[in-house]
Amino acid sequence: MALIKLTNISYDYPNTCGLDHLNLEINTGDFICLMGPNGSGKSTLLRILSGLETASQGDYQFDDQAITAAYLADPQDRQRLHQQIGLVFQNTDVQLFNTSVADEVAFGPRQLGLPEAEIAQRVTDCLELTHSSELRDRVPYQLSGGEKKRVALASVLALNPTVLLLDEPLNGLTIAAQQQMLTLLQTLQAAGKTIIMASHNFKQVQAVEPRFVIFNADHQIQADLTAAELATQPEQQAELLTL
Repeated sequence: MALIKLTNISYDYPNTCGLDHLNLEINTGDFICLMGPNGSGKSTLLRILSGLETASQGDYQFDDQAITAAYLADPQDRQRLHQQIGLVFQNTDVQLFNTSVADEVAFGPRQLGLPEAEIAQRVTDCLELTHSSELRDRVPYQLSGGEKKRVALASVLALNPTVLLLDEPLNGLTIAAQQQMLTLLQTLQAAGKTIIMASHNFKQVQAVEPRFVIFNADHQIQADLTAAELATQPEQQAELLTL
């Protein structure tokens, strides 16, 4: 049984199409890399999966629950989804707003009303996991791009979600920091998390052998391939290298 099932999902912006009749199934523990040209629908899909947007038409099922506008209108249901599916934005500046890194990571668990001792443990664990322990007393907006991405990821992990959504998590990072991020995501996948990330960086992502879901300029899925299947398609690989 698929953890996520999308059937004929379309999304319309005021003056343009965002997604056009998208069908996709994602299983628990998958590592999915969304690829395609700018504006093809990758970020739109992540926002729909996270519950920040509702599809204009089509059916979105998460763990056998229909995620509809009515479902998301209920604060408890919306919070339940946001606990299970965490999104790290492409621009982490819109995500980080607390006065210290420790408070940033503690924010989500505090909203859930968890005991302070458990919150403190989650902060320590998530900062350690993301190699950010030395940042705990820093001011988030003063961090480097790579540090901000690690802290944003730590703040999402503090809610212990089932699914991690990441919008261009490698953008603006050094090669070493990109590799560190991918290794961390592989560790999370090995621990049972489902990873769905949008990326233009085919060369780096290729090494973790994800499943590639490739969008075209018409906001549709052009191909859905395992890394092994993609390896037999040099033309498709060459196209991805130009993104």
